[in-house]
Amino acid sequence: MNQFMAMLKENENEHPPPTKLLDLAGQLCQELPSSSANLEKLVEAVMGCKNKRYFLSNVHVVRACVSVHIHNGQHDAACRLLEYCEAEEKEELVQLWHEIHYGRAMEKHQTGSLTPLQKFRSRKRNPPPISLCPEGLKSRNYSDKVRQHLRRFAAEVTANPNKKQREGLARDMNLQPTQIYNWFANYRRRQKS
Repeated sequence: MNQFMAMLKENENEHPPPTKLLDLAGQLCQELPSSSANLEKLVEAVMGCKNKRYFLSNVHVVRACVSVHIHNGQHDAACRLLEYCEAEEKEELVQLWHEIHYGRAMEKHQTGSLTPLQKFRSRKRNPPPISLCPEGLKSRNYSDKVRQHLRRFAAEVTANPNKKQREGLARDMNLQPTQIYNWFANYRRRQKS
């Protein structure tokens, strides 16, 4: 840790900082316990330096910074950090984004854990920013054309198709038979209510 702080001070005006310094920051962030005073000191030094954007290209440094912000109750700062960091491991960062919002939901509901439904609602209300999901979130909804075809089939043929009919519909619409089965089960449930 002392070596890192000395190197950071020595190289504070270099753009970009030496690779050895960046690697050491990532290594320390991996090794230090998430609630340690040393990690807080490291994060404070990184966030206060002129070259912080270079450090924030390392997912381990980003994770450490986010965890320190969360530990200090700075959820908005943690979210902003994720929005503007340049680390490559986007999936891990999306997971961190969700964990921040799960924590907020647990505080709101005054509970120690969330049900799968509460987690789902949290993800829906707080989608990750474009910087973390450049291709956008995967949609679970079918196209209008597919829904119209399925509704027409339910109205004109049956709302409870047999296995052979489901397989035929799946082939026609490039879906899995299980997806067809679930769509019709949900359709029947909606019709009852």
